[in-house]
Amino acid sequence: MLGIAGFANAQQGGGQGRMMMKPEDRVKQLDEKLKLSDDQKTKLTTVFTEQAETMKKMREEMQGGGDRDAMREKMQKMRAENDAKVTAVLTDDQKKTYEAWQKEMRAEMEKRRQGGGNN
Repeated sequence: MLGIAGFANAQQGGGQGRMMMKPEDRVKQLDEKLKLSDDQKTKLTTVFTEQAETMKKMREEMQGGGDRDAMREKMQKMRAENDAKVTAVLTDDQKKTYEAWQKEMRAEMEKRRQGGGNN
């Protein structure tokens, strides 16, 4: 599962010169889909803030001529860990909605990757 990091990256053009969504915006987006409690919003803001800091460090490493394959592997691992942190905060019903939404986002991203449109 790509997780919300993958979704945010897809929404922002795959990191091609654009910034990822701010943690607060990502929480707002999830809240619209999942109706988060205040406690969940706080926890998810922390998760996304930590992820943004890690992503920034990874991008800086890449600009220094880092190994792309190793970086891709690190990012996939980080996305999986982040997704686990997100789902750990959600209720069972929210997890079902989140997973369905993620599946939809992956399908849209794949469609764009194959040149199927710019939705």
